[in-house]
Parts: sequence; structure tokens; C-alpha cells
Amino acid sequence: MTPTLKKLIQKNTLEASDIDAFVQDNEFPLVDGTDVTFVYRGAADSVNLRCWISGLDTAQPFQALPGTDLWATTIELPKGSRIEYKLEVTRQGKRKLILDPLNKVIAHDPFGANSVCQGFGYERPEWASHDPLSRLGALERKRIDSQAFGEPRDIQVYLPATFRKNRRYPLLIVHDGDDYLRYADLKIVLDNLTHRLEIPPMIVALTQSPDRLAEYAGNDKHAQFLAKDLLPLMSTEYPLIDSVDSRCVMGASFGGVATLHAAWRYPEHFGCLLLQSGSFAFSDLGRHKRGPVFDPVVRFMNEFREQPCRPADRVFMSCGVYESLIYENRSLVPHLQSKGVDLRFEEARDAHNWENWRDRLRIGLSWLMPGPAWLVYE
Repeated sequence: MTPTLKKLIQKNTLEASDIDAFVQDNEFPLVDGTDVTFVYRGAADSVNLRCWISGLDTAQPFQALPGTDLWATTIELPKGSRIEYKLEVTRQGKRKLILDPLNKVIAHDPFGANSVCQGFGYERPEWASHDPLSRLGALERKRIDSQAFGEPRDIQVYLPATFRKNRRYPLLIVHDGDDYLRYADLKIVLDNLTHRLEIPPMIVALTQSPDRLAEYAGNDKHAQFLAKDLLPLMSTEYPLIDSVDSRCVMGASFGGVATLHAAWRYPEHFGCLLLQSGSFAFSDLGRHKRGPVFDPVVRFMNEFREQPCRPADRVFMSCGVYESLIYENRSLVPHLQSKGVDLRFEEARDAHNWENWRDRLRIGLSWLMPGPAWLVYE
């Protein structure tokens, strides 16, 4: 419990106005170094902190603070951490998961929203927020008549602010592109990093699968779609640099699996990969324990681990240390390095979520495709 909260409940006489002032004067959760105290105010039978940190019990019980309508629990959170959570409040036998009413910081994802705890030392990257000085790129829609899937597929294409038809550009292909735009501020990041010369102006193909758990799970049709449908269309419609080194593919979670699988099935098509919290499940002995949706992923990863190839010359990987996939991601590093891949692996004190992936975009994109600001002349 933080000193501020201890001081409040140790007062000899505690009025409702004291609690009102306490709530008004503080930001929640209360951060005191590595101690973080979550506070709930209101009538309840019980309150639990529900956070998704591998290795920590999913439910952390709150204690009712005597003489108040406050509930609190304290956890230890290493410096620089960022976690997402909800509160589980039970009242009159009814249990509800809610956002933290005292915390205004919220992160969104395809399933809704979570409250965000920003631990000591964590700051949202300034390059991930709108910069009025950055010139804005444009988004346009394209339809692909996919032979791989036997049906049309829609994509979005990002064009940099300085786009000219008489110039040539590198290509970035993004799995779950709509989600990266909506939940990881990808367009803002591209605009800012391009403006700051940290990445070159590039054309970005943003794909979105109607059934990602099937199509991204080591699916040969999806790999064919990237290599035989998407690449030819982009090369025909846009002025791309005709070089494997200037083609990059990226994805998070199952999108990371789809990225690695496509490069494995079609070697020498993509020069670099950006893999974020890849769902690289495998089994060395017996069956895996991640459920049937992971069966095709495990088949692919077991085959890849038995005979690892060089899917690309350069690979950037990132993963949160608070997610269960950290073991699988760490295990993949030596397999890729053994084939001569120029690889960089970054770990973050975060979990499996879009803002974790957002926060790694600058270092990942600028390392794989550095702009003029990163060039060093000797």
C-alpha cells in the first residue's frame, strides 16, 4: 500500500470529504516505485484485479479498507512495465468485469477495451502520437482477384506524403492491417517516422483476413496469396523497388506465424520480416496444450524447427515478458541465427496486446529499413 493511502486510512476521524479529496487529488493506480496500488470505490461483496500477466495469478483480491468505501490491492511491478487490466466486482451475488472507474487511461482492441496501468518509468512514445509537423500519408483501397482463395480480397494501401509516380519505393506488407491502424496507430507512426527520416518513404499493403485463425496458422493458400496474388498486383499498380531487400512482411500473434510461414514457403521473395509476439507454438514431446486452433501452427513450427531454413536475410522479433509466448519466441531466436539470419530480438515489460506492438514499431521498422537519419558514413 502506498504512503498516500496509508496516511488516509490512519486518520483519527475520516469524513466522506476526505475520501473525495483523496480521489480528486491522485492519479490511479497509485505508483510508488515498483509498488502499484489499485483502488476501487463503492459498495461490493468482493473486488478482484483481473490482469493478464503470465506467471501471476489472474485474480488478485482487493481488501476493504476500514472506515471507508474503498477497496485496494498492491502488486509489485518492475520499472518500465505496462499492463492492461479490468476490475471484477461482485455485489449481491452478481459479478461484473468493468473498466477501472478511477483510471482514465484505456487501450482498445478487437474485443473491447481495458484499463491501462503505466508502471514507474513507462511513457507512451511521443513518436506514436499525432505530430502536427508530420505530413500525412494517404490510404486507398484495392481489390485483388485472388487465385489462391478463389475470391476477391480487399486491402488498403498506404502511400507516403511525398509519393510520386516517377519514384520507386520499398514495400511493407502488414497482416491485420486494419487492426494495426485502429489499435496500434500505424498510420501515425508511419507518418512520423517518415517525416523524421527514420524510415524511408514506403508503400504499405495492409491486409485483413476474414478468418485469421485459419488462414494465418501456417496455411499454404495464404502464403500463395502473398507471393502470387498480392506481390504481382503491388508491383503492377505501384512503383516499387525491384529488389527482395526492399520487401518486408510483418505481423503480430498469428500474423507473426503467417509472416514466417509465407517467407518459408516462398524463399527469396521477402528480404526482411518483423515478427511481434508470434504464436510460435511447438511440441518437443507429446501434445501441446494450447487447444485445437493451434494444431496447424504446431505442425508448421515442428517442421520448421526440425529443418530451419533462412526465410529472410534480416528479422526483427519482439515479445512481451508478461505473455506466455515469451518461451516460444526466445526458442526461435537460435534456430534463425543458426541459418545466418541477421536477427534482433527485443523484449518488453508488457503483454500480448496492440500497444505493446505499437511501442516496438519504431525500433523494428527503422532497424529493418533505416531512413537517412540512421545512415552513418565513415
